[in-house]
Amino acid sequence: MEFGSVDEVLSFAVDREKEAVEFYSSLAKEATRASLKETFERFAKEEEKHVSLLSDMTGNKDKIDSYEFEEITDLKISDYMVETEYKQGMPMPEILKIAMKKEEQAVKLYSTLADKTDSEDAKKVFMILVQEESKHKLALESMYDDYLADQDN
Repeated sequence: MEFGSVDEVLSFAVDREKEAVEFYSSLAKEATRASLKETFERFAKEEEKHVSLLSDMTGNKDKIDSYEFEEITDLKISDYMVETEYKQGMPMPEILKIAMKKEEQAVKLYSTLADKTDSEDAKKVFMILVQEESKHKLALESMYDDYLADQDN
């Protein structure tokens, strides 16, 4: 993947985030339990926030420069899971596994792209995306961990 400008990077990322919005929105529509529906709607809204964040950064170097990075814990739960395909009626743990894998792949993609660019601005945008996707991955891994803990009680 080659990008000619930071705005091309942002456009690429916006498209990926819109795909994630569609993924979580479709899961929300198919969810049979209210708690699942709410969870997926919340994740779709989070991805919509990413679309807004990235759109605001387009042509706005100050927005990129002012982004605050923080340390995000990686529970690494999804690192040991095999990717599976979504099927309607799947149990909650399986759905969470799919979502975790999607976020893990996004983190890896943006990390790889950050390593491959010589543009400091593009690198920063990719690292912003790594951070945002890492937050989602952590939230999903925590939900998965909590779900399994609840099953043991």
